[in-house]
Amino acid sequence: MFIQLSIGSALIAATALVAAFSWLGLELILIRTHHWAARPPFVLKLAFALSLALVWSIMMVMASVGIWALAFSMLHIFDNFEASIYFSLVAFTTLGFGDILLPLEWRLLGGLAAANGLLIFGLLTAMLVETLRQTRLRQRGVINK
Repeated sequence: MFIQLSIGSALIAATALVAAFSWLGLELILIRTHHWAARPPFVLKLAFALSLALVWSIMMVMASVGIWALAFSMLHIFDNFEASIYFSLVAFTTLGFGDILLPLEWRLLGGLAAANGLLIFGLLTAMLVETLRQTRLRQRGVINK
């Protein structure tokens, strides 16, 4: 049990670091483009900023899922890497099909992966909202950074 909790906690910490640096990367790109985004026409530039944040978010989810899948593969929990990716994605999104299950000795990792997914999706939602808010504030001239 303690091994599972330790491994799961380390994986959650790893995905948190990926999310933090990913957010920083997106922020740096948005800062570099804020002068462009703050000039008319606004609609297409807002759509571009949101599309960039959305694609960035999907890449962050896939990186996080990949971290979990790599761990499952290194622990030899599944027969192949595709099954590791599939289980990670299903657990991360809390979809939980149940067609592929963790062995009993590793079942706590499934719950930790699902909890990690909830946290990451919450962060991504906040990231998308903040991107929209910052872009609109710049377009309205409220902030000039």
